[in-house]
Amino acid sequence: MASSLPRTAAVSAVVAAALAAGLLAGASTSVADTTDAVRIHDIQGSTRISPLVGQRVTDVPGIVTGVRTYGSRGFWFQDPEADGDAATSEGVFVFTSSKPTVSVGDAVKVSGTVTEYVPGGLGSGNQSLTQISKPAVTVVSSGNPVPAPVTVTAASVPDAYTPEGDPAQEGSVNGLPLKPGSYALDYYESLEGANIRIGSSRVVGPSTEHGELWVTVKPGENPNRRGGTVYGSYTSQNSGRLKVQSLVPLAEQPFPTANVGDVLTGTTEGPLDFNQYGGYTLTARTLGTVQDRGLQREKTCPQHRSELAVATYNVENLDPTDPQEKFDALAKAVVENLASPDVIALEEIQDDNGAKNDGTVTAGETLRKFTDAIVAAGGPAYAWRSVDPENNKDGGEPGGNIRQVFLFNPERVSFTDRAGGDATTGTGVVKERGKAALTLSPGRIAPADAAWENSRKPLAGEFVFRGRTVIVVANHFGSKGGDESIVAHRQPPNRSSEVKRVEQAKVVNAFVKDVLAVQRNADVVVLGDINDFEFSATTQALTDGGALHAAVTSLPRSERYSYVFQGNSQVLDQILTSPGIRHFTYDSVHINAEFADQNSDHDPQVLRFRP
Repeated sequence: MASSLPRTAAVSAVVAAALAAGLLAGASTSVADTTDAVRIHDIQGSTRISPLVGQRVTDVPGIVTGVRTYGSRGFWFQDPEADGDAATSEGVFVFTSSKPTVSVGDAVKVSGTVTEYVPGGLGSGNQSLTQISKPAVTVVSSGNPVPAPVTVTAASVPDAYTPEGDPAQEGSVNGLPLKPGSYALDYYESLEGANIRIGSSRVVGPSTEHGELWVTVKPGENPNRRGGTVYGSYTSQNSGRLKVQSLVPLAEQPFPTANVGDVLTGTTEGPLDFNQYGGYTLTARTLGTVQDRGLQREKTCPQHRSELAVATYNVENLDPTDPQEKFDALAKAVVENLASPDVIALEEIQDDNGAKNDGTVTAGETLRKFTDAIVAAGGPAYAWRSVDPENNKDGGEPGGNIRQVFLFNPERVSFTDRAGGDATTGTGVVKERGKAALTLSPGRIAPADAAWENSRKPLAGEFVFRGRTVIVVANHFGSKGGDESIVAHRQPPNRSSEVKRVEQAKVVNAFVKDVLAVQRNADVVVLGDINDFEFSATTQALTDGGALHAAVTSLPRSERYSYVFQGNSQVLDQILTSPGIRHFTYDSVHINAEFADQNSDHDPQVLRFRP
């Protein structure tokens, strides 16, 4: 969360708070002029925190290497006379707040206060950016050559991502001496503010409307066949990833469009920044050219007539105020890319007027527009079932009232309606003619449980396919909001949001165990936006006792992903099966997450099996 204070005031407040918490050990906040000549490497020091933080420095010399006239305005300058210590950066950012008056190649002398700015605020857990604030700048000469860049390559970036944090400092790495030859985050920190360069590099995170993309300088690091780099565990952070932005404002020069697997060719060069959204970022003074490698959207195989196809798809806050083009694109994907599954669990269906916060909770118009678009695209006339939430009780966009919805093809599958389900009444499990049955269908699972406070409640439904009952549970677990990032100063980072998802997983797991206690061989499918990885504690809680199996683990490790975040291809959307479903085929259908042009930020998942 960004501070509401002016940036310079926020810096002082953050440093003071950090000192009080012991997170910036050894730093001083007293503002005093240094008496000896100070160079940039003296400011940067050999840890993440400047040894001169809070002190005023005078006439620090260097050459301007980059100027930013938007966002956090300021410039980078670099000392061409390095000190020979690999741990101390020779570049630093100067925060001017207003549009800088210097140009690249200017030789300058800068006076000001050394500060540590934490993008996102201290509560974010982010590392800090060493900078000079409230500067007085003297231009000595212009047209000087920019100091030669450090070329960042696969060989120069260590495979190990980060050291363990200091237990005496709440797990922070701030006070640890940098070891740029041993850890990737230390290596990047040792270049903070310095002029760096990358050669032709594969794109592993698509370009966004914010003018950014992610590349890897390690093409062999956990690759997949479509060009991404896969996030497979908490200890495999893919150290070759690097965010790239342009120093040229988007209004002056549009940022190139890039999909995963494309290549940023030629030379990309500029200062290395640290920002709130992704951490270390090459702010390109010179930007390479994107070479299109022709990534195509996938199409899954149609189900056999004796196979039930069940899918999950997060449609990203769909509501009637969205343009018809979004409905049409999503519908076309259901028909052409997903081969019209028999049952689709949708996440993020909003109410009938979207984010207008007026108490509306029904979503019939949203669903009518979507199902009509599917028919227009050549698909089946899907029916739907859902339970309207209480107003503003399920999280998401205020007034949007997102919920899970079942679409089903009545020509292929029937829905067993059992009346009485509402936002606050939970469904249960009973034995009916020797088989497990729901007391309410559709019905919510334990909606009053504290695990679902301000979060989407699971939706359970009872379907019949070729005479066989299948119980389907649609989920949208709590988001990762509030977690510290993988570039946090605390290592390992605090994953605070996981606590809630684990509790949610336990509730769903207990429900599935109730079903299996009644009918040992019951067919149960649990699916949705789980918001967590296949190796996470959340998934472990879902599968506890063998009640469920994470079907995505049937895929090769390089194919396990449904989402791309900061250049990491990772699992968030899942389908899990009960032990009675012994044989199935699973497909993560990559149609969104790897592309700059997205209809949703999630890839849908499809499971096909014979009940």
